[in-house]
Parts: sequence; structure tokens; C-alpha cells
Amino acid sequence: METVQWGIIGCGDVTEKKSGPAFNKVPHSRLVAVMRRDREKAKNYAQRHGISKWYNNAQELIDDVEVNAIYVATPPLYHEEYTILALKARKPVYVEKPMSVNTASAEKMMTASYQEGTKLSIAHYRRQQQLFKKIKSLIDADAIGNVRLVNLKLFQGTQPGLIAQTETNWRVDPKIAGGGLFHDLAPHQLDLMLHFFGTPLEAAGISLKQGNLYQADDLVTGFIRFENGIVFNGIWCFTVPAEEECDDCEIIGSEGSIRFSVFKQQEILLTKKNETEIFRFELLEHVQQPMIDSVVKYFMGVGPNPCSAEEGVETMRLMEVFTKKK
Repeated sequence: METVQWGIIGCGDVTEKKSGPAFNKVPHSRLVAVMRRDREKAKNYAQRHGISKWYNNAQELIDDVEVNAIYVATPPLYHEEYTILALKARKPVYVEKPMSVNTASAEKMMTASYQEGTKLSIAHYRRQQQLFKKIKSLIDADAIGNVRLVNLKLFQGTQPGLIAQTETNWRVDPKIAGGGLFHDLAPHQLDLMLHFFGTPLEAAGISLKQGNLYQADDLVTGFIRFENGIVFNGIWCFTVPAEEECDDCEIIGSEGSIRFSVFKQQEILLTKKNETEIFRFELLEHVQQPMIDSVVKYFMGVGPNPCSAEEGVETMRLMEVFTKKK
């Protein structure tokens, strides 16, 4: 594979800015076809983005001989079906987060990748951004000593600005999204914890519907104990007043702390001995571009998988543990 020639299944809002244009901006990568069930919307997207082919049938896009890799960017309900169809066609897949609607479905996708001998990568793209690479390097260099615990809070109002606007609010329909806004946003945060700290030994959580605004739960708490003794505590609430909104993560070590926002992505505060050093980063035009660059290298056989199916399954498992009803 000298050039990764992409076909997108599900060219909705997430692909307009975050990912879609980046496929033509990284080396050895080209976006050649898109698919959406509404053919006119697919055509409109293709024409606006300078793409020569559009489809309203996923199998037709997968069967296109010019397409040699697939990006699945549909709502989670359809991730399993389209990923497995592409893998069976021996076309590597880059699939949006959350990996699927539940752990069992994600495991089927992982198994299909094994069985077909075809590559699968998950769009937990923050781990490839410079801000989060810097955090990992600080942790690995013991910049705050031995990490003891992590406290994470994500509080949003009933109309959160972090959520992409769509024609239908499918993100709060558990049948389509697997859960609610927690399932849309927490995969980024939990994947980073796995990326930073490794294997979880145990996890537990509580999930509630407090606002009764939709079917999905709107408050989730979660606890993780990692094999290296690090403890994570997270809380997510999506019904707070505007003045209480926050996006904050603090990693506390034996000699200091690292504080940052997962979604604002602008700065890291490193505090030791009452002195704070600030690392600032420019916002990316296309937030997935560094990840897409790494996925292209992986598909071409010149780099590692930047986020494996196994890692995607583990993130799904943690979300399921946090939100499981007894």
C-alpha cells in the first residue's frame, strides 16, 4: 500500500472539521469516496470537500476498488456491522469512538480483525495530540514523583457546548449510542487513563438519571485501581447550571501535580513545591490529524497501531462497569 485511499462511511458532522479534511493533509493519504444513507447529503458533502465519489450504500463504497481503507464515522449502533463488512473485504478500518454500543459488540469487531487478518484502529485520537503526549512524557519521567491518584470532573449543562449538533439528538438514545453523553465524551478521558497508567485491576461505578430529560443516565461516577497502585476517581454530570460547568483532570504524585483540561486542550499546569510551570499548546485545525497520520503509517506497515482494538474494548468495558445496573 503506497497510498491509503480512504472511504468514509457516515460523513456527518464529526467529519466536517475534526477528521474529514485531515485525510487529504497527511502524507500518503487521500480521501476518494464518502457514503451517507441520504444520497443528496452524501453528494453535497463530496462536492463541498472536493471528493469525486459518493454513495448511499455502505457495501458499494466498501466494494469500490479505488478504496483500500475505511473510516467508520456513523453513530455507534452501526459500527459493528460496517467494520466487520470492511474487514471481511480485507480493507483496514479506522472506527470512531466509542468503539461500539457495548463490550460484546466491540469484542466481535476485535475478533473479526483477528480472523480476517486485517488491521483495526480506534479513533481515541487525543493520545496522539502534543498536549497529551507531553503529559505522558511528564508521567514517564517521574516529573511529579510516583503517581498516587487522579481526580477527573466533567460537569456540563443540559445543552453542552462540547457535543456536536446533529439533526436528531441520537447521543442520548441508548439504543443508538450505547448510553448518553457520558458514552460520547468519556471514551476520550478513559482511553487517556489507560494510555497513561496501563492495566486496570478493578473498577466500579454508579450511574443515575437525575434530570429525566431523556432516556439515558445523566450522572456517572467511576473508580479504577490500576495494577501499579494508582487510583482514578471520575464524576460526570450533564445537568448542572452554566456557572458550575467544568472540565478538569488532576494527576497527583508524591512530589507534585499535573492539571489539565481534556477538551479545551490548551495548557498543562505542572506544580511542584508551590511553583507552577505552564505548558501551552495551539488548538489544532483538525483535531484528528495527528491520529490519522499515525493510522496511515500503521496501515502502510511503517508504524505501530496508535490505538488497538484491545484498547478500545477495555475502554468499553470500563464504561459498562461504571453504568451497569445491578
